Amino acid sequence: MASSSGETPRTAGVANRLAIAEVLALHSRGLDRLDADCIADCYWPGAEVDYGAFKGPAADFAALVVGALQGQYELTRHSLSNTLYTFDGDSVRTETCVSAGHLLLGGKEELHFYGRYLDRLTKRRDQWKLSHRQVVMDWCKRVPVSDERDSDAFQQLAKGAHGQDDPLYPFLNH
Repeated sequence: MASSSGETPRTAGVANRLAIAEVLALHSRGLDRLDADCIADCYWPGAEVDYGAFKGPAADFAALVVGALQGQYELTRHSLSNTLYTFDGDSVRTETCVSAGHLLLGGKEELHFYGRYLDRLTKRRDQWKLSHRQVVMDWCKRVPVSDERDSDAFQQLAKGAHGQDDPLYPFLNH
């Protein structure tokens, strides 16, 4: 059941929203770190996705998208905001804004995508996962980049990377 605007959720509602937000954030982590297992784990078996050019099983999508991102971009960064929830028992429909930067190979251009995820999630055995995702594009732009990653100001900072080369993985394993 949908709640009224501004209605204070009960404790279970807050816990459900936090669990759902974690699934959505982990999906973005999987995209940005090229981690197909992380992406796949966000979906229930039999889940479907609609990513425009790919419409079909989420299990197939997870491996396919990692290869596509790796072949076109040095890095990506998916940022989520403004998630709205419409609950109906153990299912929920969410609308989440996504702003995704894609640094093209060579580091000279960035593709920036602004859109929304329209997701259906279901709760089974006290666990939320995606059962369907549709991506909606609001607009997209490509801009030149002056890559400052190796400049004097930022030379000593840890640098993001795809997969296990990212500083996240040693951090998580300690």
